[in-house]
This record gives sequence, C-alpha cells and structure tokens, in this order.
Amino acid sequence: MKTRTLMIQGCTSDAGKTTLVAAMCRILRRRGVRVAPFKPQNMALNSAVTIDGGEIGRAQALQAQAAGLPPRIDFNPVLLKPTTDSRAQVIVHGRAVTDLEAAAYHDYKQTAMDAVMASWRRLMSEFECVVVEGAGSPAEINLRDRDIANMGFAEAADVPVILVADIDRGGVFAHLVGTLDLLSPSEQARIKGFVINRFRGDIALLQPGLDWLEQRTGKPVLGVLPYLHGLLLDAEDAIATADLEKATPQLRVVAPVLPRISNHNDLDPLRLHPEVDFRWVGPGQIPPPADLVILPGSKSVRADLEWLRREGWEPYLLRHLRYGGKLLGICGGFQMLGQRLHDPRGLEGKPGSSTGLRLLDCETTLAEEKQLRNVRGRLQLGKTAAMTGYEIHMGVTHGPALAHPLVCLDDGREEGVMGPEGNILGSYCHGLLDHGEALAAILAWAGMQQAAPVDLAARREADLDRLADAVDEALDWATFTNLYSIG
Repeated sequence: MKTRTLMIQGCTSDAGKTTLVAAMCRILRRRGVRVAPFKPQNMALNSAVTIDGGEIGRAQALQAQAAGLPPRIDFNPVLLKPTTDSRAQVIVHGRAVTDLEAAAYHDYKQTAMDAVMASWRRLMSEFECVVVEGAGSPAEINLRDRDIANMGFAEAADVPVILVADIDRGGVFAHLVGTLDLLSPSEQARIKGFVINRFRGDIALLQPGLDWLEQRTGKPVLGVLPYLHGLLLDAEDAIATADLEKATPQLRVVAPVLPRISNHNDLDPLRLHPEVDFRWVGPGQIPPPADLVILPGSKSVRADLEWLRREGWEPYLLRHLRYGGKLLGICGGFQMLGQRLHDPRGLEGKPGSSTGLRLLDCETTLAEEKQLRNVRGRLQLGKTAAMTGYEIHMGVTHGPALAHPLVCLDDGREEGVMGPEGNILGSYCHGLLDHGEALAAILAWAGMQQAAPVDLAARREADLDRLADAVDEALDWATFTNLYSIG
C-alpha cells in the first residue's frame, strides 16, 4: 500500500504516539518533505491558539513546530475538553460548538467525522504527506462503533497504521498481540508493523521477544526506541509530577493539581528552572511552605475552587500571604481570586454562582463566546518586561481591581491585575512565563533578583532535534519507504 498518509496508533494512552509523530515530522522536514501532523479527535485540557484563530490540542501545536509550521485548526479538527467525568465541550474546527454528555456525543460522531475528513482532504491537497496520531487504543471495544479517532478514520481514509507500545509499562508483547487480536481482519491487515517505545537496557536480551513477535503476527518490528530522559515536550494532559533535583534552589514554588487543570504546561519554565524548587501538590497532600504559589488554569473553575476548599487550600493561601508569600493566578486561577464567580448558563457545570477567594476586588461571569487570541505585550512589574502568550477563556472579569493591570498588550488592551499590596497577580495569559524577560520579572517579583536565564523555546527545539535523532537512528526506514511514497 503506497500512501502519502501514515497513521500512528498506540496500544494504550501515553504509549508514545505524540512523540513518534513529532519525531517523524521533524525527520521528514529535515529531508525536505512538506509534512503536516494530524489528529482527527483529541481529548485534552491542554490546548493552543492557532494562527487562524481557533483552538487545538497542545500536542498538535508541538507537532506543528516539529514540522516547521504554525499551528492551524486542520491539524486537530475535533477537540473534546472534559468538564465532568461524563460531559465535555466539543470544539470543531477550532470553535466550541456544543457541550455534550458521552452518549450524546456518540450520536454526534457522524457530524464530527465530516469535519475530520474535510480537514484531512485540505491537508492532503497542500502537503506532500500527513502523519496522523490516533487516540488512546484502537481496541476499545465499547468505542468501536462510529469511531473517528483510530481505525474508523484509517478505514475511511484508507491509510496504513503503525502500532506503538510502551515497554516501560511492562507487558509490551501482550499489549501488541492482544490489541492486534481484538481488531477486525481488515484492520489487522492495515497494521504494517510495530514500534516499541521507551526501551532501556541491552537490546540483545530483547531480541528473542522481537523474533517471537514477528513470527507470531507476521508483522515486522520497525524500531525499538530508547528511553530518553528529560525531554521537554508538551503533553496532552499528563502532568510530570516527579521532583527534579536542583543543586542550589533559590525559590520555592508550589501549585495544586486541580481535578480539571488546563494548560499545566504554563508552569514548565518554573519546573525546569535550575534555581527553582517547583512542586505539584496533588489531592490529599499538604502544601509545603513556599515563596510563590500559582493557581493554574481550570476547565471547571467553580468545581475546582470547591475542591481547593475541601483540600484546605484557602486557609493555607491566607497564611501564605500573611507571612509575605506571593500568589499568581493564571486564567481559571485568576478567576478564583475574585469576589464571585457566575455561570448563569451552566457552561461549566450547574448554573449558579460561587464565592471566590475574595483576594481581588473583581468578579467573573462565564459567557458563551470563548476568547481565543495570541498576544504580545509588556509586564508592568516595575521595569517593564516583554511577554508573549495566548488567551483561551470564556470568563469576562470586571471590577475595580482591573484599574491596576498587569500587562499592556500590543493590541492596545490592558490585561490582568496587580493586587493593591503588590503580593497578588492575576492574568488570562497562558504562556506568561515562556518569554525569558517575563519569567525573570516574575521571579524577581517573587524574591529571586538574579535568576539564571531560561530559554524555553530553544530548549523545546533542542529536545525535538534530540528526539528526531534518536528515532531516525532506531527506525527501519527501508520498510517505512515501502509503506510511504516519500521519506
């Protein structure tokens, strides 16, 4: 089967689909191929604003960067953002179109599939090849009917599939053989080979298993990818909670892992900073003393605020501020800092209002039209500092606190809030800490005057190159070339 589209599916979530697609986009770009990433349907609370004014999964924005492209809505035509365990906001071609329970979305899938195929055809008309990422596993029996994310798309588009499994989880051969066995005969024929991800050790010890797998299935192992430590690559949802050892931390920063946390990658510059002791605090954990506390974004702000209260964060924050600590709220976290939160239409849960943390003199009302824009401007923290970011929010915040903005944007708007005592900041700008100047200004405000510079963009590019180098060396490109009309 010769094709200009190749699909990467996984035995499980977090098997390595996102990173393999990103690596292949970077490798093909290096070889002069005009390549685009594509994910038919994504479910994630980490998202990015596209060049054409829409919203897609953050992982697809990373893959676009690997391909040397600005993110666009066709790279991820359907995005689901869960608001509860059974309900999600449905985003089609970059715009929120409805909120549906799981059963109702199942009936909506034909409409979603039309959007998926329209985006794929547009990409095929423009690019030499398209590398597609599946979602979860193709062997989820309860989701097979009207599937648009895995084999449903592969069959409709008539494209070959590579199946990837994570050996670090254990049971890699059972994952691969079991997944293959649960597929229909036509779907089994569509799988052209396997990739094993995150291997560490002596590959000679793995070889008998690889030989058995190929003999058992009649399909080749196309590569065994090494475990790469310390990659900075935007995840769809998984939070890197492992503490990073820092030789000389100068600042202590903590943030709660909210149940519906969104765009937690906002805090990556702090987590990776060599002089910052950054810690995520999960449910049931006692937040430690800190110099700076950050309340991150949320897809269900009122529900996550109630969770914070149940977990004891409200008295902790008051004590933190009383003893001279600093507090930053980003997007949903910013909304929590105000007097009241209003959701009259029930956009993120039951209609109603909630009392905020009452730390800033403002209120927020959720509106149906989502604000989506990329922004540039300057932080107004003493000496001004350049910043870049993006807004993704349905909240409209108003009140006296906005008379003291945090950011002056290049589009003429003033954004965010600086609290009257100088110890609280709030902003709708995701990516606020990505720019080196803005990060240094926030760290100085929090108490670290001479912070080491961190260039997040350069680090991400270097890690994409490192990933591509490893995958390029490990993959059997001769077999890939037989599948692929280019490469």
